[in-house]
Amino acid sequence: MAPPPAHIFTCQVCGFVLYFNPAVSVSVFPEREDGRVLFIRRARDPGKGRLASPGGFVDIGERAEDALHREIREELGIEIRDVRFVCTQSNSYLYREVTYPVVDLFFSACAVDAGRARALEDVESLDWLDPERVDPSDLAFPSMRAAFVMWLTGEK
Repeated sequence: MAPPPAHIFTCQVCGFVLYFNPAVSVSVFPEREDGRVLFIRRARDPGKGRLASPGGFVDIGERAEDALHREIREELGIEIRDVRFVCTQSNSYLYREVTYPVVDLFFSACAVDAGRARALEDVESLDWLDPERVDPSDLAFPSMRAAFVMWLTGEK
């Protein structure tokens, strides 16, 4: 009999089965009227000090769309509108010596009252950048790099 997949753990005493499924995160490329996109510098590891699109984890019982709006308010203090789905990417998130599998959901949106954006929770700093001049290798995570390129090129 073949062993169970690496993401399934079974207790040898009681038979309880734990499925180590991925967490879900949301991230957005918020644009302002002049076409610049808001990027943050991460204040914490993983990727501390690296460039990133704002976002975070979806809470249990929360819709991804609601999580996206909540994260933008928490990190930047602004709202977004005209949210458009870009893609999903798989990711590995190392936190306190545990690597969590994550499904990242990427979106683009228009920033509302963009001039009010400020670095808040888990954000070291922020910059409005010309997306054509952003080097994808500067982004914190491989999933984010892939999503950014897909968004920038319009690839599906």
